[in-house]
Amino acid sequence: MQAAADVTKKECSWSSWKGQAIDLLYWRNVKQSGAVFSSVLLLLFSLTQFSVVSVGAYLALAALSATISFRIYKSVLQAVQKTDEGHPFKGYLEMEIALSQDQISKYADKILLYTNTCMKELRRLFLVQDLVDSLKFAVLMWLLTYVGALFNGLTLLILAVVSMFTLPVVYEKHQAQIDQYVGLIRTHVNSVVGKIQAKIPGAKRKEE
Repeated sequence: MQAAADVTKKECSWSSWKGQAIDLLYWRNVKQSGAVFSSVLLLLFSLTQFSVVSVGAYLALAALSATISFRIYKSVLQAVQKTDEGHPFKGYLEMEIALSQDQISKYADKILLYTNTCMKELRRLFLVQDLVDSLKFAVLMWLLTYVGALFNGLTLLILAVVSMFTLPVVYEKHQAQIDQYVGLIRTHVNSVVGKIQAKIPGAKRKEE
């Protein structure tokens, strides 16, 4: 019974985190989404101008300046008012932040599963288990050479963040039109792939 309760609790926690992420990306709370979006963009743009070490040091200094100032302010206020409210961050200091053994095992199992899946997929593509999939992968890598020549990794990360906070909202508002165009593109791609499979010996998938 205890194990079932723990599983249910973990599932609820995961559902809660997932729901919060969706609300964040769909701008359900404009102030919260705007704060996260602007903070992440500011951090990424800072990394384009300064090193990771410098950005990390400046963030740490800013955080320490805020907490030390607040601690001194509360201490002076308590001394003037002759009150004993204790440490202003007592609630946060007593908060449990350590990962349990179950949580570590769960995340380690997920990482191991994703790693093994990725290794198997790369082996399948590079050893040409399916010719069409390997050709698709080759075309993707060829396109990425052009993307890499135009953008660096940090720029791509900035574009990814902007896309995460804009595309879901655009899709939600224009879902019917987008689905229609995506369907047309998918049909065209499947038609081209079918023609390639018919012309290249050994490219046609075996029917299971």
